[in-house]
Amino acid sequence: MSFEELPDWLPSWCREHLGAAPADVLFGREGVSAVCGLRLSDGTEVVVKARPDDGRAGSCVAAQAQLAERGFPCPRPLTPVTGVGPLAVHAEEHLPGGDMLRGDSPEVAVRYAEVFARLMAELAGVTVPPPLPNPRWARWDHADPGLWPAIGFLDERDQSAVPAHVTETAVRVRRRLLAARLPCVLGHADYEAQNLRWHGGRIRVVHDWDSLGWQPEAALAGAASETFVNTGAPSLPPIESSAAFLTAYQELRGRAFTAEEHEVAWAAGLWTAAHNARWEALHGSRPLSIDTLRDQAAERLRRANA
Repeated sequence: MSFEELPDWLPSWCREHLGAAPADVLFGREGVSAVCGLRLSDGTEVVVKARPDDGRAGSCVAAQAQLAERGFPCPRPLTPVTGVGPLAVHAEEHLPGGDMLRGDSPEVAVRYAEVFARLMAELAGVTVPPPLPNPRWARWDHADPGLWPAIGFLDERDQSAVPAHVTETAVRVRRRLLAARLPCVLGHADYEAQNLRWHGGRIRVVHDWDSLGWQPEAALAGAASETFVNTGAPSLPPIESSAAFLTAYQELRGRAFTAEEHEVAWAAGLWTAAHNARWEALHGSRPLSIDTLRDQAAERLRRANA
């Protein structure tokens, strides 16, 4: 993103809420949120995030602020969420540096589980309104007609492109997840390698707090046990690595999952994988999730009792 490509509203927003105008663009990317790294005229480096205002952002940023105050490695919000037309906008500190931890082995899975257990323990002491609706890849509890949550730009595509085994898996795990009677908690619902940075073997920073979810703890851990490997295009880790993640997570949290929680954990991981596989099919992308889901679905469904 060049300086000339900045949204028209951004310079005045920065002056009003941060006390200085943008002087340089550090980076920019578009996804669920538009994220822009800026150097302001006073030399401060900030990250400004803007996303469609669906009512979630205030809770997400408030939770992030509480974690930062406690010393958890995450960017500190610099502003509350403000409305700019249809967008929810806030700024946070820029924390560059660090490396992605790559790999899908059980040993790597355990390292990710350690950070996720710490994250969930910290969030257990955070009180904010539930950040609903859940992110679309964790929204199996939607009330929209049909199997998938309503996502206009996906729903308008040719659904016949989605392989039958993807749809069947999603039907079975959603049925299992909706049958669960477990309390919901606050948790990170986009726990991917690309959202974490490490330095010297230790976690440096966890990003993407816009993606907090409100689901059972076992479901959040189960989804994380599947997504931790994602450095870009999503796929599935080996089953033994997801199992290692879940075992380590329970040990670190000091509580063994019940039989129902075990099933919900495996089901939630499959729902996320099915969402990613549907995305691939509808965009004609390389079928990483489609292929790994085909290879692993039977065993993961068995563990989910779905």
